[in-house]
Amino acid sequence: MTEDTRSTAKARLYDAFAASGKALASGKRLELLDLLAQGERTVDALAKAAGLNLTTASAHLQTLKQAGFVATRREGVRIHYRLAGDDVARLFALLRKVAEAHQAAVPAARDAYLGEDTAAELGLEELRARAASGSVVVLDVRPVEEYEAGHIPGALSIPVDELAERIDELPEDLEIVAYCRGEYCVLAHDAVRLLTDLGRRAIRLTDGMLEWRLSELPVDASDLT
Repeated sequence: MTEDTRSTAKARLYDAFAASGKALASGKRLELLDLLAQGERTVDALAKAAGLNLTTASAHLQTLKQAGFVATRREGVRIHYRLAGDDVARLFALLRKVAEAHQAAVPAARDAYLGEDTAAELGLEELRARAASGSVVVLDVRPVEEYEAGHIPGALSIPVDELAERIDELPEDLEIVAYCRGEYCVLAHDAVRLLTDLGRRAIRLTDGMLEWRLSELPVDASDLT
């Protein structure tokens, strides 16, 4: 192989790497990956959850598919999207942590989005121990379809926007541990603030379903029936 040929091959290799980076260079595409980390969804469902119209959502998903980050299956006229593998979820999680550690704008943006945080929190292993002892009730505050796609075993499902009217479904004598999609998900923060305002003892899981899955902890995918 000549030096020119080797140089051309090297450039082609790095351009192939760069194609993956380009696919991630959109906040909305990252949001779609975040949603897909919770489970398979249709284009319609993804568009609604991400606040996009169908045309824009489809274009973003095609970019992610071309980069190999998502896979599809067809059911009648509907196309369902899912992450191409756990390695994609790990890449997404790592990208967020690296950005937080090295990009000054991220912590401020995170705090502005998640709001004031004075609530106690606990980690995955502590949650498992306390749940096993029966000293806490684990509360999943994500949308029902995400709960059904996979949740922490034993967790109750009450979406955060239904929590105020369904609070009587939660035992009054146990501390409530709320969780949602992941470390940067606002739903659990909102839930803990609401529960605390209503006089309940509530804390937040430091991480969420994304980190739970990536830790290879058991997941219950049974539905609510």
